[in-house]
Amino acid sequence: MSSEASDTLDQAMVRSSGLDTLLRDLTDRAVQEVPGADACSITVRRAGRLLTLAGSDGMPSGLDLRQYENSSGPCVDAAETGEEQYAPDLAEESRWPSYTRYALSTGVRCVLAVPIAVEGESGAALNYYGVRAGALDTGRDAARAFAARAGDAIGVALRIERRRQSAADVRTALLSRSVIDQAVGILMARERIDARIALERLRRVSQDRNVKLRDLCSQLVARVSAPDSHRRK
Repeated sequence: MSSEASDTLDQAMVRSSGLDTLLRDLTDRAVQEVPGADACSITVRRAGRLLTLAGSDGMPSGLDLRQYENSSGPCVDAAETGEEQYAPDLAEESRWPSYTRYALSTGVRCVLAVPIAVEGESGAALNYYGVRAGALDTGRDAARAFAARAGDAIGVALRIERRRQSAADVRTALLSRSVIDQAVGILMARERIDARIALERLRRVSQDRNVKLRDLCSQLVARVSAPDSHRRK
C-alpha cells in the first residue's frame, strides 16, 4: 500500500476513536458492498490464537467465538489453510456440525470465509454471513475483491496501532525514569548521600512495601512538590 494510502488510513484512525472503530466501519462497508451479506467479521491470528478484530452491526453474538473454541468452522479453516470456505446452506452442511447447529440457531444460513493476507500476521480471514440459503452465491466475486482491499487496510491499521503502542511505551519509560531520578535527587539532598545509595534505599522500600518503584517515587515527588510541604517538615 502506498504511503499516501497509509497516511489516509492514519487520518481515519485519528478521526475515529482508533483501531476498533475503523475496523468496525470496514465490516459495515463490506455488508454494503457485497450482495447477500447481512453481517461481516474479521478473523486474525495474533499471539498464537484466532480472534475477531471487529464485527459489523447485526453480527450475531458468539458466532466466531464458537468456532475458535472448537477449532472448527469456515473462518477457522480459511485462516489456517488459506483456502476459501463457502457453505451456501448450513442446513445441508456436514463439515462443522457443532458450529453449524449454533449458526442456524442465530438465524445464519449461508457463510463465506475468504482468506486474507495481513502483513505481520500468520492467518486471517474476512467472514460474510447471510440469512438466506445461497444468499452469497452472486456476491462471491465482490466478497473476494473487498477482502483483497481489506487485507491491505487491516495490515496498515495494525502497523499504525503497533507504532502508537511502541511510542506510548517509550513515553511511559521516559516518564518513569524522570520521576525516579527526581526521587533520587530528593534523597541525595535530604540525607547527603550519593545517587547509588539513594536508589538502593528506594528499591528496598519499594520491595518492603510491595509498591512499584515508579509509584513510590511518584508519591515522594508529589509530597515534596506540594505547595505547603515546607510547612509540614
